Amino acid sequence: MSELGTLLKQWRGLRGRSQLDISVDTGISQRQISFIESGRSVPTRSTLLGIAQVLEIPLRERNTLLLAAGYAPMYSDAAWNSEEMNSIGKALQRMIAQHEPYPAFVMDRYWNVVLSNDAAPRFFNCFIDLSRWPAPRNLLRLMFDPQGMRPHIAHWEILARALIQRVRREAVGHVVDQKTKELLAELLAFPGVPPDWQAPETRNPLPMIPMTFNRQSATLCYFSLVTTVGTPQTIAAQELRIECLYPADEATEGLHAKLMQSA
Repeated sequence: MSELGTLLKQWRGLRGRSQLDISVDTGISQRQISFIESGRSVPTRSTLLGIAQVLEIPLRERNTLLLAAGYAPMYSDAAWNSEEMNSIGKALQRMIAQHEPYPAFVMDRYWNVVLSNDAAPRFFNCFIDLSRWPAPRNLLRLMFDPQGMRPHIAHWEILARALIQRVRREAVGHVVDQKTKELLAELLAFPGVPPDWQAPETRNPLPMIPMTFNRQSATLCYFSLVTTVGTPQTIAAQELRIECLYPADEATEGLHAKLMQSA
């Protein structure tokens, strides 16, 4: 079996799709799909991209498939702040700026913060000294680190377990790649994090699991909304996520205003 065939078979397995399923959805004969996977046939670029589309393969991995088939990569891997991404970059900056006075930030697929509004560092600096964590800061490490935000989070165990689940659920293409596995292993290695946290958290009665922070005698509760770029055509556009925090109740809304005035 060729490298391309091995990759396609792996993706079929991940998606739980048979060769017949792919044949029905793409219009390509099951015989041809079998030949491609066995290495007896090399697909055209359009045929390969059609299979990748049906299997919902992320753009980064589609480039890998194209290379394995002998074609040049199709999807740009330019950085999020490159000239090519200029229009999306400006939209991201406008979006998070409009979210003031609440924290908003843009993260890559590994939860590294690549862009934030002014409110985000001001908010976190009310609890910790952010300068101790050099940029790009990883939001998950900041939440799990006993020297970071962890001591300031009420019901940290519930939130942390939910974040572990989010890493898996929000992985690009719903596939946990090697770097994501390494990030999860690092999080699970922090003190007080049992391995069984990889199981779902089901005890929370609310429609979302709030991020509740304690500061002096005040308790502030937030929830977040996550936005992604629609119909992305570059790897960076597909992998970026915008996360915006909102007050979960009126008390937090008032407390947040006072907190930011004093920040």
